Amino acid sequence: MVKKSYQIQTEGRQKKRAMAMMKNKPISRKYTVEIISHIKGKRVDKSLTWLEKITKMEEFLPLRKYIKKIGHRKGDSKANTKVGRYPIRTVKAIMELLESVKANADYKGLDSENLLITHMFASEGFTRASYQSQGRIAGKRRANKSTHVEIIVEEAR
Repeated sequence: MVKKSYQIQTEGRQKKRAMAMMKNKPISRKYTVEIISHIKGKRVDKSLTWLEKITKMEEFLPLRKYIKKIGHRKGDSKANTKVGRYPIRTVKAIMELLESVKANADYKGLDSENLLITHMFASEGFTRASYQSQGRIAGKRRANKSTHVEIIVEEAR
């Protein structure tokens, strides 16, 4: 069992906050950090519609930090950059987390249509080893990485 502790001190307005956490999700930490930097401070419903557009490939995820050897996209720039990708698995996991925190807020009696993302954090999870068969004798070790993601939302005033 993994200990549930958040990276932020959650004292004060506990009644107006809702939290959710994902541990050891097999998604990219780099893309998760890029998504977090884009949706932190925004409303949950607007973030969900933006992530839905990425899964339909109508918009791309603008990359600001991890941009080495990634080509530019056609069309107008988004978030002051034309570098971007479509990380579908990571986006679906973040959407699942946002739906979970929305349900937690609804359970606490908060207005689930009026939620603001105040804290979001991603860190490296456990690494699992797998082996790719290679030839007759030796195998090649591969690392399957995972990510921890946490979110705290507050009811907007």
